[in-house]
Parts: sequence; structure tokens; C-alpha cells
Amino acid sequence: MSLSEVAFRNHARGTLICEPVPNARAGFQYHSDIQGLALRTTTGMKNDKSDTPPIVLLQVTDPHLHAAADSKMRGVNTYETLLSVLEHVRQDERWPPAAIVATGDLVQDESHGGYERFKSCFDELGVPIYCIPGNHDDPELMHALLAEPPFQVCGEAVLGAWQLVLLSTFVKGEDAGAVGAEQLSALDGYLSENTERPTMIFMHHQPVAMGSAWLDGVGLMDADEFLPVIERHPHVRAVVWGHVHQALEEQRGDVRFLSTPSTCAQFLPRKHFFAIDDKPPGCRWLVLHADGSIETTVDWLGT
Repeated sequence: MSLSEVAFRNHARGTLICEPVPNARAGFQYHSDIQGLALRTTTGMKNDKSDTPPIVLLQVTDPHLHAAADSKMRGVNTYETLLSVLEHVRQDERWPPAAIVATGDLVQDESHGGYERFKSCFDELGVPIYCIPGNHDDPELMHALLAEPPFQVCGEAVLGAWQLVLLSTFVKGEDAGAVGAEQLSALDGYLSENTERPTMIFMHHQPVAMGSAWLDGVGLMDADEFLPVIERHPHVRAVVWGHVHQALEEQRGDVRFLSTPSTCAQFLPRKHFFAIDDKPPGCRWLVLHADGSIETTVDWLGT
């Protein structure tokens, strides 16, 4: 059974957390600090020298929008910084991407108006927008308000030679997250039945330690169950997340683990207690080649 045939439910909270929406565009099937350095992963699948063009993705994460346009979070107008990031990437030669992946904390105030503001930023860009909930989100509102193309909430997508899996790690009432037993079983089944394409997995919470005591305490609570599933499926090429408001790259076997800075404020890495960094807003470009290799660049606003 594919993930798109499963409505994921977390038994601990009984909340619908993953349900794909119809095709957003013809040809699309739904089924340490990088500092701007371009990285290429070539481990694993052999280079078949295919002429298939690469798939370009843009990951944005943790915009923390509010219903009011002038609201601020820790002194930052998150709406203005998101607009600035989107204007910045539209000047990039890689624009437009095949899709944008928004990896959670789309809003800060769990408001209807916050999601409408999110929609207004993205719905005229002309590309699919894949969304997953973060700990500050309201999954029910997301499904209600982001249920039509170009938006998709969770599920999976096939783009060219690649398949993307969009997991929810939202746990009601918790800053930490979890994949959950039911969703993890569905993921394992999907990966077992769909082995022909290199796969990238997106989620909100980090499945690996970030080296910050306070942040590691609000990561993926069932990472010990999640990571073995990833390890036994060699076509999984990368796991990508938000939540941590900083860039990180870690290689485990043939799998690249990547975190991405927020479109608003960043957290100071490797600190025992919470602290704000002075780095600017950012996002991540991902270029997925048909041979399973990946090029990725963190794009900082103003650089």
C-alpha cells in the first residue's frame, strides 16, 4: 500500500495528519552549517549518465507567520522576512523549481488568518507547494485551508526520476515530535514496494542530534525506530527537516541528513541553552539528479 492510500493517524492523539490532495500540475504524480557551500552526493546509486534533466526543489521552513501582517516573533516581522526570501530566490537562475517544500511551523499563532497569509505568499508562484505540519501548526486547519492545488499536505510525490515522501511528526501539545507507529509502518511498506526511484524524505523534527542540549530535547522522539527503517532501504538518499533554525549536514552511510535555516530568525548552534544567532533568513536549494546524486546549497538572504 502506498502512502497516498493511507490516512495517517497517530494513536496517541487521534488526529488526521497525512492526506494527499489531487494533482496540482500536469506531469506531477502524488502517490554543520552549510554557509552556502554547494555539496554533491554521489554515494550509492551508480551514475547512469542519463540525459534526464535534474529536479530542482526549494525548501523553505519555519516562517512562523501570524494573522496580522505587522506581528513579530522575537522582534522579527516574519511575514516581511518570508516575502524577502521569496523575492530573493526568484532572482536565482534555478527559479522556478519543480516544487517548493515547506517543512513546518508555517504559522506561529495556529490561526486561520496565518494560513491565509501563507497561501497568499505561495499560491501565485506557479509551482506545487508541498506542506507538512510543525509543532506550532494546526494540522486540521492545514488540511482545511491547504486542501487544493497548488498545495499538498503530506503524502508522497513523484517528480521525474525521484520520489518524495512528506511525513508529519506533529504531536499535539508537544514541542518534540514523532513519526508514530502507524505512519512508520506505512512508510516501511511504501519504501519496500517502491524501490525503483531514489527517495528523499521531508519532515519537521530532527531525527539526529544537533549538539544543543535544549534543542535535542525537542527532536524526534521515536528516532530510534525511524532510523532503522531508513537504513534498510538503500534507495533513500536523504532526510531533510526544519524546526532547528540552522543548517546542518551529516552523512550516515549512503544517506545525507540535512537541516535548513528558517525564513525568519536562526538559533545559535551547539549551545546548551536557547540563544538567537545573528545569521540572516535562509532556505535550501536541492538539485536531484536521475542517478541518485544530490547537489544542495543553503541560500542566505543578502548573500
